[in-house]
Amino acid sequence: MKLSQLTAYLESLAPLALQEDYDNSGLIVGQSNMEISQALISLDCTEAVVDEAIATGCQVIISHHPIVFKGLKKFNSKTYVERVVEKAIRNNVAIYAIHTNLDNIMTGVNARICETLGLTNTRILAPKQNLLKKLVTYVPVAQAEQVRKALFHAGAGHIGEYSESSFNVEGTGTFKGSENSNPYVGEPGIRHHEEEMRIETVYPANLESKIIMALVLAHPYEEVAYDLYNLTNQHQQIGSGMIGELEVPMDEAEFLGEVKAAMDCTVIRHTAFTGKRVKKVAVCGGSGGFLLKHAIAAGADVFITADYKYHEFFDAEGKIVIADIGHFESEQFTQQLLCEIIQEKFVNFAIRLTKVNTNPVKYFI
Repeated sequence: MKLSQLTAYLESLAPLALQEDYDNSGLIVGQSNMEISQALISLDCTEAVVDEAIATGCQVIISHHPIVFKGLKKFNSKTYVERVVEKAIRNNVAIYAIHTNLDNIMTGVNARICETLGLTNTRILAPKQNLLKKLVTYVPVAQAEQVRKALFHAGAGHIGEYSESSFNVEGTGTFKGSENSNPYVGEPGIRHHEEEMRIETVYPANLESKIIMALVLAHPYEEVAYDLYNLTNQHQQIGSGMIGELEVPMDEAEFLGEVKAAMDCTVIRHTAFTGKRVKKVAVCGGSGGFLLKHAIAAGADVFITADYKYHEFFDAEGKIVIADIGHFESEQFTQQLLCEIIQEKFVNFAIRLTKVNTNPVKYFI
């Protein structure tokens, strides 16, 4: 199939608009119209991973971490980033990254951590704001349903676990077309009164152009009247980190032992135990220190993440146990997650999990 078919599907689940400002998710190397028959899945894209893709005949590498985070000004093989990009281009291997956009969705990286740890009643730890907008439009009563269907099909009307959500109220609209108009109802130059339906529905801001196009195509009027509103509501299914509960509370040492085994950790760096039983657990794959206040506010007993610096451990202040399990360790199961996501949609497409351990951190025990 075309590479664009695969990337379009991935972006339908984890839109690029959901990535953080510093991120560089998406197609980094390659052309969207290139033919692909198999993909290599990896947490990182290193030279060894590119070599593996070449040796196994994979035309695309799907990695969690982008190989390029900032602009490259020279390509002369002096850095590992330059060498990876150069080798991929020379061998016609595409590189696609799905990073913080996969972190920020309800079924993404943090959901897999929660699943691995057996957490239940999970939710987003820090929901994002300013991702939703509201559309208000006016349509003749007879055509209201066709417009609603078009808007819902384009992605409007989702609120949490509910779809096709809208508010509707009838009223009277007026308009007078010019001599050059071609009104759907009424006559040019004469003010017309029409019984109309006011339709209100919310939608993700990144789908705006698609939804407006659907509205215009489905609406019978020559000139479609509509209003767009920015919403500051939190999007409960999009955001950073997750929090959940253990079915059976356990003591802190026992729980960290379970974490070490489940997450395949060599070592866990942690703050002093508080003496409380562990019930609520907050998680964030990768560097999640910025979420500590959210974890404490949510009543978490333990916060599992990575990349904590020495002085940042003091911020626990006896209120919570910070458990740094390592960056690679916290996100390693993202590879299996990506395999499952792709195989569910493309049953006959070949997926390979990399055999390269890309973790740059080694432990001397």
